[in-house]
Amino acid sequence: MSGQSFMNLLRTLRWSTLLLFLALPGNSLAAPPWLSPSALVASPNSQHLYVACRDAAQVLGIETVSWTVQPGITVPPNPSGLAVSPDGTLLVVTCAAPESKICVINLAERKVDHMLEGGHTAGAPVFSPDGRTLYICNRFNNDVSVFDLASRREVRRIAVRREPIAAALTRDGRWLYVANHLPAGPANARHVAAVVSVIDIQAGTVVKELVLPNGSGSLTDVRVSPDGRHAVVSHVLSRHQMPTTQLDRGWMNTNAKTLIDIAKHEIITTVLLDTVDRGAANPWGLAWTADGKRLAVALAGTHELAVIDFPGVLERFQKISTQPPAELAKTYGGAALSAADIPNDLGFLTGLSRRVKLPETDLGPRAVVVLGNTAITANYFGDTLTLVDLEKPEARPRSLPLGPAPQMTVVRQGELYFHDARICFQGWQSCATCHPGEARVDALNWDLLNDGIGNPRNNKSLLFSHRTPPAMSTGVRDTAETAVRSGVKFILFTVQPEFVYNALDEYLKTLRPEPSPYLEKGKLSEAARRGEKIFRSDRAGCASCHTAPLFTDQQPYDVGTSKGGERLDTPTLIELWRTAPYLNDGSAATLREVLTTANQGDRHGVTSHLTPRDLEDLETYLNSL
Repeated sequence: MSGQSFMNLLRTLRWSTLLLFLALPGNSLAAPPWLSPSALVASPNSQHLYVACRDAAQVLGIETVSWTVQPGITVPPNPSGLAVSPDGTLLVVTCAAPESKICVINLAERKVDHMLEGGHTAGAPVFSPDGRTLYICNRFNNDVSVFDLASRREVRRIAVRREPIAAALTRDGRWLYVANHLPAGPANARHVAAVVSVIDIQAGTVVKELVLPNGSGSLTDVRVSPDGRHAVVSHVLSRHQMPTTQLDRGWMNTNAKTLIDIAKHEIITTVLLDTVDRGAANPWGLAWTADGKRLAVALAGTHELAVIDFPGVLERFQKISTQPPAELAKTYGGAALSAADIPNDLGFLTGLSRRVKLPETDLGPRAVVVLGNTAITANYFGDTLTLVDLEKPEARPRSLPLGPAPQMTVVRQGELYFHDARICFQGWQSCATCHPGEARVDALNWDLLNDGIGNPRNNKSLLFSHRTPPAMSTGVRDTAETAVRSGVKFILFTVQPEFVYNALDEYLKTLRPEPSPYLEKGKLSEAARRGEKIFRSDRAGCASCHTAPLFTDQQPYDVGTSKGGERLDTPTLIELWRTAPYLNDGSAATLREVLTTANQGDRHGVTSHLTPRDLEDLETYLNSL
């Protein structure tokens, strides 16, 4: 046995022993306290930095002259976003929940002054330039709240496309750009992509949707440049319409930023953050330098910071857009010979970007800010900040602990591995790339290799996957444990020690459903209760296959959506409201379509005889699960 194999065996035994210990009566898989820093904001004078620590339910203050950590301010669970008022007196903290709390903190007194009521999973707070108005993204309500801070009252809700997760206001306060996390619509369409909603603040309406390139999803941040001329969005760019055979050529998932012209409300181009032989998995937070010459991008999956020469990007784009291909070949040898080629060019940023590897302890950078010539990342799994000198490439990044070094449990280690592109060949993606939002869906169809080529399937949520075997749409994996190991081998294209798989399994087993936004004060509405009766009755026959409590009998059926009468695994209906599109081919954009146009011959439920009200009630119930 080689030395490396022996060490791997020891690690496997160690983790297996710990798993057995935690499984004994009286022991718990609950994680010890850690911080999980996930959002950053600086004071207007840059003398203080505030850090939202999700799992600790507190906000830390950092004094940026000495870089000392101040005592935390306790807030409700799951602080998700931060904003400081233009005059520097107030700090707003969104605390995500089905009925979110929005804390308004008096910074002079360092305590919560009052709270506002937000929607489902609130985040991304944004102040108006005059500090009188606050904008909040309500992720699972698919809308944006507008608060008048003087009256402490919500004055408007503005509907957007799907899962608004980040927002940025133009310098004049006229336009709010909202990044919608996932695509909406059928997954088998020719173009499947998330959009950026452009909101006219005065009118209170979405005036335009900027459709990103085909395969764009998992949007995480949007930022307006200091001169107010551009906005940039970070996201994944998936090659979902191709078989997943050549990960190493960037033909599965690539990682990108999209540039927007604010004056025209138009997309300029999409640029890949990856290089020819190295992915830049899971771009997350964005930040500009004050002069707008550099853009910093936190690469959460590869634990790096990308620093990009933004004027150089615009100049290179202009050359490609205006010069003939022959001239381009003589200049910098780029693969892109037209503007349409740029989103596919893994060499576009050559000479315009450098990737800074963070210290070994600084894992999972999600948020980033820039103060002067220093970029600061908040590292979710490291409980640290990293300080990167933008002017001195040779300078080693500095790690700033926010508290004691986190002690990893098996579950926490599994969560890290799930988001860690180091277990993927060349770092192109992590498990979370295709299963964002805590192992849910990316709303895309994928032609995986477990059932041959030419059989794209809609991505499935991993919620309760270990409790509802078999796994995959066709049940080709007998258990979720088998699927985890096969997924690493055939999707991430590596083989890992057994302790990695064990940790992934234990993390996925801890997933719990979010309460549906269709519930009323946590309970079924009157319409949903009527729908439940239809669901459980022989009239529709839904409950015969989708049996409680997991709403699946774990049996395969031919439901008329596959070629040649293929039998498909019955999925759980729990959290159905957040897993659109539906059916194994992703052809049904809504549950109403599942019950009507996509159910010819009553192959998955007897619904053809139901009245419009019956269908509405049944849909409401299903959305409430």
